[in-house]
Amino acid sequence: MIKSEKEELIKELNEKFSRAQTAIVAEFSKLNVETVTKLRKKFRDGKVDYKVLKNTLAKRAAKGTPVEAIADDFVGPVAIAISYDDVVAPAKILVDFIKDLETIKVRSASVQGRRVDSEGVKALAKMPGLPELRAQLLGMLNQPAGKLVRTIAAPGSQLARVLQANVDQQQPK
Repeated sequence: MIKSEKEELIKELNEKFSRAQTAIVAEFSKLNVETVTKLRKKFRDGKVDYKVLKNTLAKRAAKGTPVEAIADDFVGPVAIAISYDDVVAPAKILVDFIKDLETIKVRSASVQGRRVDSEGVKALAKMPGLPELRAQLLGMLNQPAGKLVRTIAAPGSQLARVLQANVDQQQPK
């Protein structure tokens, strides 16, 4: 790789690292192409970038970014999963994918600039993701409005039932 390509790669990685909400460093060994393809597809579906790193270039690119907290883990064969909006998505995808594999191990993560160890990544994976949190919030916002509508409608519906019962009593059978 020539120097201009390296500088371009460092610039590109630095831009990605600076936008990262979550970045998870994973150590991998002896992965076959089929497994890597499945993992990459899951990451793509979850809108997460997955990249195998050149360690020295990644360390240089991490300077001054939230990922700098985990730059010491860029040793040996490692890859990084980066999410730009959903903090939980890469942890959920990676932890779910590697539960049956021994060839991938989570080293650490940077969550909004703070270093988290592998156990912290597992705990993060158990948290609800952004879509689930939005649904919970929407449900909480709709609940009082629904109660208000039912409370306002109750007297009218009770009056309608009383009138209907009166009509039913007056009609001969």
